[in-house]
Amino acid sequence: MAGSFIDHGIFLTGNTRYRKALEAGLLKVMAKMGISCVDSYRGAQVLEALGLGAEVMEMCFPAVPSNIGGVDLSDIQAMALNAARHDELAPLPDHGRVRFRKLGEHHAYNPLAVRAAQKAARENDHEAFLEFRRLSSMGEPQSLRELMRIKAANAPVNVDEVEPAAEIVKRFVSTAMSLGALSPEAHEALAIAMNQIGARSNSGEGGEDPATYDDSDGFRRDNRVKQVASARFGVTPRYLKRADELEIKIAQGSKPGEGGQLPGLKVTSLIARLRHAQPGMQLISPPPHHDIYSIEDLAQLIHDLKTVNPHARIGVKLVSEAGVGTIAAGVAKARADYILVSGHDGGTGASPLSSIKNAGVPWELGLAETQQVLVANRLRERVSLRTDGGLRSGRDIIVAALLGAEEFGFGTGVLVALGCDMARQCHLNTCPTGIATQREDLRAKFEGRPEHVINHLFHIAEEAREELASLGLTKLDDAVGRVDLLEASADSSLDLSFVLNATDASMPRRRVWERNGDVPAPPPPSGVIDNAKRTVGAALAAGEARDYRGSAGQSFGAFIDEGVELSLEGEAQDYVGKGMGGGVIVIRPFAEDT
Repeated sequence: MAGSFIDHGIFLTGNTRYRKALEAGLLKVMAKMGISCVDSYRGAQVLEALGLGAEVMEMCFPAVPSNIGGVDLSDIQAMALNAARHDELAPLPDHGRVRFRKLGEHHAYNPLAVRAAQKAARENDHEAFLEFRRLSSMGEPQSLRELMRIKAANAPVNVDEVEPAAEIVKRFVSTAMSLGALSPEAHEALAIAMNQIGARSNSGEGGEDPATYDDSDGFRRDNRVKQVASARFGVTPRYLKRADELEIKIAQGSKPGEGGQLPGLKVTSLIARLRHAQPGMQLISPPPHHDIYSIEDLAQLIHDLKTVNPHARIGVKLVSEAGVGTIAAGVAKARADYILVSGHDGGTGASPLSSIKNAGVPWELGLAETQQVLVANRLRERVSLRTDGGLRSGRDIIVAALLGAEEFGFGTGVLVALGCDMARQCHLNTCPTGIATQREDLRAKFEGRPEHVINHLFHIAEEAREELASLGLTKLDDAVGRVDLLEASADSSLDLSFVLNATDASMPRRRVWERNGDVPAPPPPSGVIDNAKRTVGAALAAGEARDYRGSAGQSFGAFIDEGVELSLEGEAQDYVGKGMGGGVIVIRPFAEDT
């Protein structure tokens, strides 16, 4: 019978199939938002528009933000008519929205561009890097930054007067990519590369192999940035104390509303051991962070991490979206040291298409809003701003700096430098270059070297120096927050006034505080304690013991390690034993209450 099929012995009509598809899509979106009742969505308008003009928004979505304007109803009609002209007898076209297709849409990392980038990285060939830049930027503009023109601040200077590339690369970060998503070899190569040039690599939310902590040969092989995510995979006291930076992951830019995803076929015995799971178990990190349901909860977690590792900078990862500036203001008040505004480009190769399409917005929007809100509220001076999402050139770095960023993250680009050929098979565990796989036979094919990543990043830094010289600036710091040096291109069809809204020039536009908040004071050795003393015990080493009496504050015994003993006569507040890696906590009522 036409329009139907048999599924598990049940005869389903086309109508039934259509309904199943709608239900699956609805449940997917509801799961991303974390709201379980359909009634809660009616009229909620929990969405954001990109590229829709005022006429459409006023008629169809009156309460939805659309910060850059765009097409009107006549434009939509023209697009619909053009799509309807498709020959019904011809096969449906493959637009190449995931994998590159010759007749599909342009990909920055198309095969020719990838080969040029890898030649530049392997041979330290700057001409090949320029060819990569040309091949990756062909066709129509692909991002908001390509619709902006940079204006000079002063007369151009000689590039020799600009701060060296070796200083600029110290602001670079390889973004959070976990051990599990990447092979151990690729994960370690990234860490070694970034450590060698004074930059930072990010562990991702998968933890680390403690074997990499041995740097007796002079090479640091672990990540200076260690992520603390919702499911807290692999977060141990030792892991926290080893970090130079601890990054609290609130959300993921390429798929906001969802956590990390690792297919079971990539969970080997090593990955399972590090994540305290079982081999073959699918690992999905749920979107809400277990410890954070309010700014107050976030402030407590920041306090906990500063207690367990007083020397680490504490950062918070947010996603680019309308309203992110307000959230960032709360994060700054919660005493984070840096804020990452992550864009929708790039992201994980282990996610279904329904997770990464029609999800997230460009970092340009979120970064601009965050900078504006922090400056206006005199909070910008407390924190550093970092951004990531499709950065691949020195010009990208300068535009991000002008919009407010001081630090810059790279994901896809550094993997391409290591040999990634964009096969888009990360989720299948069949990566042909040994980068995004746990199969030993494929890992043996990995040919990436730390110096390939170093070469790639120095090419970007040198291009950034040339851009600075053309603007008449000698330091990247001089560009941070100078949104007055940006203007919309003459051929831009979008309204970029929201992004290019200048901040008060009399207010600090970048971080000037060494640290946002003091290092928490240690608790008394033993004796009476009150609830002003939070996170008691986190700083103790193995073999230490403390006896207290009174009402302890939040996070009593949080992140204590093996060999630590805490005894409390009285009562404690929220988060007792949060993140324990061992040790003993004993709490008993006041003697007079028994």
